[in-house]
Order: sequence, then structure tokens, then C-alpha cells
Amino acid sequence: MHPWGKSVVAAAAMVAAMPAVAQTVQGTRPETIMTALRDAGYRAVLSKDNVGDPVIKSGAAGVDFSVLFYNCTEHKDCKTVQFYAGFVKKGLSLDTINKWNAEHRFGRAYLDDEKDPRIEMDLDLDKGGVSSALFQANIATWESLLGDFQKAIDF
Repeated sequence: MHPWGKSVVAAAAMVAAMPAVAQTVQGTRPETIMTALRDAGYRAVLSKDNVGDPVIKSGAAGVDFSVLFYNCTEHKDCKTVQFYAGFVKKGLSLDTINKWNAEHRFGRAYLDDEKDPRIEMDLDLDKGGVSSALFQANIATWESLLGDFQKAIDF
């Protein structure tokens, strides 16, 4: 073997032994969000919303939720996403929603036009996205918020 051949073989072996670099999660590439959701153990189905932007359907804490894509250019190259869940439950007061909002920093809740509770959490993926690990940490935050919200609205 040529003297530098051993170095090439050794370098190749070191690269093969290194862990794979985690994929960056980007709004411009919805499939990276689907992969990150699935890697975290969630179902993820990609489709389009009523205006043609991407949307991913998933679920956590016993609740269906959507990942909505915003700030898109021609229904692609989206810069932000929003985790969103809606509940059908009448009779909630604004005091209940306001109390929840006051106690939870990373999500926001409101009553829609029909007085049903909604919860949302935004994530900025502009300027190259976020690491898979950070995205999965945000998914864990979202799941925690969903659980807390269900308790608060007695769902």
C-alpha cells in the first residue's frame, strides 16, 4: 500500500465511526419537520391548507394538532411555523383563558368566534432553521402545553 494510502483508509474509518450530523429543521423544507416529528415518535402527515401552504397533521397528549406554515413565498420557502390545536368545548370564560395565558410563557390561548378554546405556539425557522435537537425540545414544550391546557379547560 502506498504510504499515504494508510492515512486515507484511517481517515475514512474515523469519518464512518462519527455519528451522523443531525439534520437542520427548516420551514423551507417541510419534510425536515415531518422527519423530526417522526423521529420524536409522533405521526406526521404533510398536506396543503386551504390557501395552498404546507400543513402537517400530527398529535400529542391525546390531541390532534397541526403544524401550520407561515411567511411563505408562493406556498413554499416558509420562514415560520405554528403549532395549533382547537377544542370543541363551550362555556369557558375569558378569565380561564387569561389565567392560562398569564401562567404560560411559550404558548397562547384564546376563544375563537364560536367561543371554542384554541392554543398556539410559534417557532421561527428563518435564517437556516434550527437543529433537530432544538426542534424536538420545542415539540416537548408543545406537548407539555397541550397537557396543561387540557387540564385548565377541563377537557
